Amino acid sequence: MRKIVVLLISLMLVLSIVASTSFVTFAYAKKPDDVPPLLEKRVFIHFRKGFGKPDGTPGRGPPPKEEDHSKHYALLGKGVKWKTTAIIYIDPDNPQGLSEDFIINVIKISAEEWDDGAYSGWGGVEMDLFDGYNVIHDATFDTDSPDGRNEILFGDYPQEGVIAVTVVWGYFSGPPKERKIIEFDIMFDTDYIWGDATIDSTVMDLQNIATHEFGHGAGLDDIYNCELETMYGYSYYGETIKRDLYIGDIAGIQELYG
Repeated sequence: MRKIVVLLISLMLVLSIVASTSFVTFAYAKKPDDVPPLLEKRVFIHFRKGFGKPDGTPGRGPPPKEEDHSKHYALLGKGVKWKTTAIIYIDPDNPQGLSEDFIINVIKISAEEWDDGAYSGWGGVEMDLFDGYNVIHDATFDTDSPDGRNEILFGDYPQEGVIAVTVVWGYFSGPPKERKIIEFDIMFDTDYIWGDATIDSTVMDLQNIATHEFGHGAGLDDIYNCELETMYGYSYYGETIKRDLYIGDIAGIQELYG
């Protein structure tokens, strides 16, 4: 009997506590539909052979066993591409006296390689990916924030063994349909003697390197397992193989733009 009384008293105390306690409603956070996408940047450092990225870099390693070169490409991300035509601003100023005409012509040829070699336009409408070339003399390599200009320039990069650097600004995450590139800048390192390697094989070929860098501007990442591709991540003096797109380059750009 005593145990029953004790149990009844304990039950009454519990009910009393529950009755006097305020109930808490837990709200689960939900991301609002109007949260703007995050602006990001990607920096691509183009190394000379003998220098390079640490072990563990994605894509680095022995050539794949398959012979299908159409798989030899990498994208900045699914849907990360230009949704409009990219206007190019060329700053031809350089310390070694390369002519303005030479630089402008090389930049145009390098950019148009991606148009003529692989690009078929949005929705079946023929358009150029890179179009409109403007000569300027105040270009900046924008690593802090974009300035609305896709600038091509020469500059002194502080790290040894670097041939060129490209920074790409855009929206790389979120729903693929909302991803896009909004700007890129390319800087050729003045530590090298630039020129036309078909005339002088001791120089760094400007067209060779520019074509590779425009691949980043279009939405392609470096690869490290096929030296035949334009987007292979290393280069050297006298090299010209990157002037022309290869099978994987074309497959990659067509996956982005159709």
